[in-house]
This record gives sequence, C-alpha cells and structure tokens, in this order.
Amino acid sequence: MTENREDREFGRWRVRIPSSVLCLLSSALCFPTSGNREIMDDRHFMNMALDLAAKGEGFTSPNPMVGAVVVKDGRVVGRGYHKIAGGHHAEVNALDAAGDLAKGATLYVTLEPCNHTGRTPPCTCKILELGVGRVVVAMKDPNKKVTGGGVEFLKQNGVQVTTGVCEAQAKKLNEAFIKYVCSGRPFVMAKCAATLDGRIATRTGDSRWVTGEAARRFVHQLRHKVDAIMVGINTIRNDNPSLTTRLAGLQSSDPARIILDTHLSISPDTRVLQQISDAPTILVAGPAAVGDKKRALEKTGAQVIQVSLKNNLIDMNALMKQLGAMELTSLLIEGGSRVLASAFNFAVVDKVFFFYAPKILGGDDGVPICSGPGAELMNECIAVNDIAVHRFEDDVLIEGYVE
Repeated sequence: MTENREDREFGRWRVRIPSSVLCLLSSALCFPTSGNREIMDDRHFMNMALDLAAKGEGFTSPNPMVGAVVVKDGRVVGRGYHKIAGGHHAEVNALDAAGDLAKGATLYVTLEPCNHTGRTPPCTCKILELGVGRVVVAMKDPNKKVTGGGVEFLKQNGVQVTTGVCEAQAKKLNEAFIKYVCSGRPFVMAKCAATLDGRIATRTGDSRWVTGEAARRFVHQLRHKVDAIMVGINTIRNDNPSLTTRLAGLQSSDPARIILDTHLSISPDTRVLQQISDAPTILVAGPAAVGDKKRALEKTGAQVIQVSLKNNLIDMNALMKQLGAMELTSLLIEGGSRVLASAFNFAVVDKVFFFYAPKILGGDDGVPICSGPGAELMNECIAVNDIAVHRFEDDVLIEGYVE
C-alpha cells in the first residue's frame, strides 16, 4: 500500500515527505501541517491583537484593554484597539478599518465581544451586520453578568467561534480588570526601592535616590498604567513628592493620588495639593477627622474620604471597598514602611515590585521596607510566586504575585 505524501517547501527546495514522518516531525518540531497550521495562524494573529490591546494601557479604565485584528485569506485587512473609556470598542475600530472586506473574514479579539448595551452598542451586532464568518476569542468576559453571552449569541447566529487562544497572555494583560470585576476591589501592587540590606531610607529619612534613573523611569511607567497611587503622610512630610507621571516625550496620564492621613495633619501647602492635574488627590482620614481641617483641605480641591480604623490604623479592606466603588481598578502602593507593612498585614496586596540597589546602608537605624512587628516564624512569611527578575542598569527588580 502506498503511503500518502505531502509536498513541503524549505526555502528553495520542495521535498516530498511521507505523512507518518510529517506527523512525527510536526509533533516534535511544530511544522505547520494542514491540521495545526490554523492553530499557529490563530496564535500569530492573536498576538498581533494583544500587542494592539496594550496600546490602550493607562487610558481605558475602568474598561479592559482590548485589541482586534480582521484577517481575510491570510492577510490582515483591519486593526483596532480600545483607545479610551467610553470610546469605540476594539472590534468596531477593526471592522470599520476592514470595511466590506470584513464579510466572510475572521475576527481575532482579545476579549469576548460584548452582547449588551453599555456606553456603546453591542459589538456582536456589528459582527453580524458585516457578515464576519469566524471569531477567535482569547478569553471570555470575566464579568459574571455577561460572561459567555457574546460567544453564545454569535454561535446561535451561525458564526463559527473559537475561544481560549493565547488566554494566559490575555488574562495577564487585564489582571487588574479581572480582579476588579470579580471582587469589586482594585488590583493592588506594592512597590519599594531598597538597599541590599533592606533599607528604603537613611536614619535621617533621606531616600533620594536609592535606585538609578532607569529604575525610576520604570516606576513612572507603572504610574501611567494604574488608576491610583498611595503613600502615607510620613512620605509626604519627608519627601514632599508630586506623585505625578513624568515620561519625557510620551503621552501619559496621572493616577489619582491617595494619601493615608488618619488625623488630616497634612499641610495645605504641600506639593501634592498644588498639582495642576486632571487626576484627583484623595485624603483618607479616620472617622473622627471632621470640622475646619476637612473643610480647609477640601478648598484646595482635595477629596476627603473617611474610613473606619482597626487597631488605630486605616482599615485597608474597608478602604479597598471604597476605592472599588469609586471605579479605581488598580492601585500602586509606594510606601512608606508603615503603609507597606499595613497593606501586607491586611492582606490586600496582589503583586510586588521590589527594587534593590547595589548599596549597603550599614547599621540598624535606617528605615526598613516594612516597619512594626512581623512574622515570628519563617513558615509564617508571606509567600511570593511567579517570580520575574529584571535588570535596570545596576539595579535589580523582583516582580511576583502574593499568595
């Protein structure tokens, strides 16, 4: 019996390979057979859509970042991404770019197309209107109220749908959005810059600068990506920071500035209250902070919110609920040591960005990363998983997720 063979091209050469051999080679080396070529193409075009989605970082909250690519006969005929909250969705932008070529084409989209009316009409209607033949989805919408609705609606109307292509990458891109829609609380990141012996400032409070320029530039990129940054009143007193995003030559957005100040002791003249910015400054006080202080600070344009105390500290869990109700989907905690310790003790941190500079402060009187009592035993430590290590000139960043 003669075995079926397929012609394969390798550069200038055409080689006839038996099907059995080709199957083995494809499994081991991922050669594109007719069976797996579609999978490889799906991943290729979905990666393009993910790259487009990332362009919306810092501009789409509280909506997710979404990218879309329209492909016909192996050629990209339309691209789009969600550019700003309230604007057209990625699918609409990509389909508008494709025009009449969308009929019978394949739409690659990083998040399940919506099937409900929000700030914009349902994307599923646009997909049906233009006659798209197939839709490939990276991840279903995590919102329990709408998940699966778009996929099922398209299937019921004769559109072929494939889900789960590059799902892990899509979920990582929108990890803050997923946490927010599933819990009603922001995705919380803790950042610090420390010497090798774990100090974020000297005994006099001097912290400028622990890390170099490249690491500090990355922090400004983080600020651009998040909805809010948070520090304690001691950081305001010691550093008098602006808490803005400064990325030379790049379009960026300022996050909301949140200051934990239980007794509203902040001076109205501090830099953070003098910023000309579209982003608000939010002072978090205890329930007893009322009267003239509160009114005087509100006159500067600051917003004052009051949160219950637990063990004489701002109750971080109560605060996270309030921030979620304000549609703040992501929060970067930048210190100081008491705020970081409190955030870990209240178990609100999802991810860490810990920078270490090749410096040793020496002694035991510098400011530690976290102040106050910690775990008594090593097996009681807070575990950090999925570690990634990055280099910024001489500084090292450890990035990971808190259990």
